[in-house]
Amino acid sequence: MLKEFRDFAMRGNVIDLAVGVIIGGAFGKIVASLVNDIVMPLLGMILGNVNFKALKIVLKAADGDIPESALLYGAFLQNVFDFILIALSIFMVIKLLNKFKKKEVRVEAAAALAVPSEDIVILSEIRDLLKNKV
Repeated sequence: MLKEFRDFAMRGNVIDLAVGVIIGGAFGKIVASLVNDIVMPLLGMILGNVNFKALKIVLKAADGDIPESALLYGAFLQNVFDFILIALSIFMVIKLLNKFKKKEVRVEAAAALAVPSEDIVILSEIRDLLKNKV
C-alpha cells in the first residue's frame, strides 16, 4: 500500500497539479493586491472618493458590547472584481499558451510532411525500378 501511495504521489500529474495550485495561490495574492491597493482606490476616487471596503448596509446597530450586524456589499464587490481580473488573466495566459502550442503542432506537421515515411520511400523505389524496366 505504501508503494502504491508513493507511485500515486510521484506521478507527473500530481506534481504538476501541486505546482499549479501553489503558483495559483501566489498569483491570486498578486491580483488581490492589484485590486485592493491600486484599482479599487482609483475607482473609488473616480466615483467621488468612495471607499468600497466601507460600503455596507447596517441591519442592526451596535449595542454596547454587541457589534453591529451588517451586509458588507463593498467587500463583496471587491471580491467579484478580484475574480473577474483573475479569470481574465488566466484566460489571457491560456490563450497565449494555446497560440504557442498551435505553432508547435504546425511545425511538427510540416516536419512530418517533409520527411516521407519508410513505406513511401520503399514504394517510390519500387516505382522507379519499374519505370526503368519499361
